[in-house]
Amino acid sequence: MEQLGLGKHDREDPAPDHQASEVGREKRPKPEEEEDEPEYIPVAKRKEMRLQQIRGRASGAPIPLDEPAKEGGVQTLIDQHAVMMKQKEGKVEDVQAELAKEDDQILSELNDKARPLMSVAELAKGVRYTEPLKTSWRPPRWVMDLPEDAIRTVRNKFHIIVEGDNIPPPISRFKDFKLPAPILEVLKLKGIKQPTPIQMQGLSVALSGRDMIGVAFTGSGKTLVFVLPMVVQALEEERRLPIIQGEGPFGLILCPSTFDITKTFCDALAQQEQRQGQEDDEAHRILYPLGTGQVRCLLCMGGIQMRDQDDVLRRGPHIVVATPGRLIDMLKKRRFTLNFCKFVALDEADRMIDIRFEDEVRGIFDFFRHQRQTLLFSATMPKKVQEFAKESLVCPIVVNVGRAGAANLDVIQEVEYVKQEAKMMYLLNCLQKTAPPVLIFCENKSDVDDIHEYLLLKGVAAVGIHGSKDQSEREYAILEFKQGRKDVLVATDVASKGLDFPDIHHVINYDMPKEIENYVHRIGRTGRCGKTGVATTFINKTTPESVLLDLKYLLVEAKQTVPPVLRALPDETPGGGCPICGGLGHRAANCPKLLSQTLKSAPRREAEMNGTDY
Repeated sequence: MEQLGLGKHDREDPAPDHQASEVGREKRPKPEEEEDEPEYIPVAKRKEMRLQQIRGRASGAPIPLDEPAKEGGVQTLIDQHAVMMKQKEGKVEDVQAELAKEDDQILSELNDKARPLMSVAELAKGVRYTEPLKTSWRPPRWVMDLPEDAIRTVRNKFHIIVEGDNIPPPISRFKDFKLPAPILEVLKLKGIKQPTPIQMQGLSVALSGRDMIGVAFTGSGKTLVFVLPMVVQALEEERRLPIIQGEGPFGLILCPSTFDITKTFCDALAQQEQRQGQEDDEAHRILYPLGTGQVRCLLCMGGIQMRDQDDVLRRGPHIVVATPGRLIDMLKKRRFTLNFCKFVALDEADRMIDIRFEDEVRGIFDFFRHQRQTLLFSATMPKKVQEFAKESLVCPIVVNVGRAGAANLDVIQEVEYVKQEAKMMYLLNCLQKTAPPVLIFCENKSDVDDIHEYLLLKGVAAVGIHGSKDQSEREYAILEFKQGRKDVLVATDVASKGLDFPDIHHVINYDMPKEIENYVHRIGRTGRCGKTGVATTFINKTTPESVLLDLKYLLVEAKQTVPPVLRALPDETPGGGCPICGGLGHRAANCPKLLSQTLKSAPRREAEMNGTDY
């Protein structure tokens, strides 16, 4: 052994294999991934640590969920989920804040481009009226003496929201408005026993001479809020000093569909004056000659013969109900003037001052010579229009009953998915849901003619109206439908705004309109004056998703049944809705109304740049 050169230590038995491996493992450095690997903690120890964590929170020393447990503790899945939800909520809030900021910027740009609703002369001279007009009307003494808490209670009871300074109190009885006896008799004959919420507050505002923005759902009685004060003011002016040819009117209504109801009250005053003239003695006739209490109403709109109203023009009209185009034509021909006009009402004002009629309305204001009281009403008054109107009116009062653009809660809304090729046949089934009269709305004029012909072939008593029909044909169709000789009226959106059909049981939307505002106006033709109505709407794959989202949120807001096809749409939360059209399912940047207005205004902007007329 020694000859082989082996020393003493070399002859000793080597260490066992397991010892050698242990020694080698101690000397060999650990891989990086092993150094970062967390230490394994047994389940029992984790439970004990979690128990200590809970005891620490109970003692008033909570451990934040977004931090790991102290002293080697770990986050549980519950804590991690809470942290993720917290971060998600923060992101959603940040996104909503950014979207709201973007909408406000778009709205601010639109308002900066818009000119106040004033005449060119007033804008050129910088005329700004600061004080509202004053009238001789005042509320009853007992109403004026009501404490502020009682007035607030009434407004809260009827969901009346008001904005402005020195707001007159609401009045809950027609006789307390000090209306003439013939007007009260007409209201009684029509079954109108007490004011609606918009009338309770709106009539006291209008009678006191204040500018007003009135927002309430369709069928809530907005028309009487401006018709009655206008008739009363015209009667007061006539009794003070009768007008002659070339004078008048005192009031102007830019909505031709209100002519019938306005003329009803005017005729009632004239009949009473005639009865008094026959009964009074000779002395009274000398002091108050026959006709001093008559209020004459003139209708100016395309398609009618003005020679039929020559008697009113010759004697002088007190109130003119007109469309913008025909009114401008009459003013240019000097058939009458607006020198003494002090009262202007715009029904469906959001449509009247949009891109289509804004220049015409401003052109009408050029014919005024003095300050006037302006009343704007609509069921869909978006934020953009309200802000624009506030800049144009004098110390206005905003009276809001419900959200602007909300649907009438008295209407049962049913939405059904119907294929495009099956809509015509399914229409007959829908007509059997309720008794007549039924109103059918279409987007296209050709669809109106096709449905009208189809219903006639099936034996249904139907009439149709659209913009391409003559005025006489439209008047005939509306009269036949109103008097009950026809069961079904097929129409485009010309019948969705302003027209009053008090007994409509069912509204069918053959097409879903491109803007949610039109939908609200359409279904508002039923469920009027507190009655319950039904609205059926056909949708399919051709309907834009943005409109379907608006419809979905509108149904949810009105607590209506949402069909599965709408529930499947992505549940986006755009915040308070679009400030331009009032839709709840999209933002201002994606507003279809803004897009259509931009497309319509493109030729106008090009003409202005080229210096040519359009």
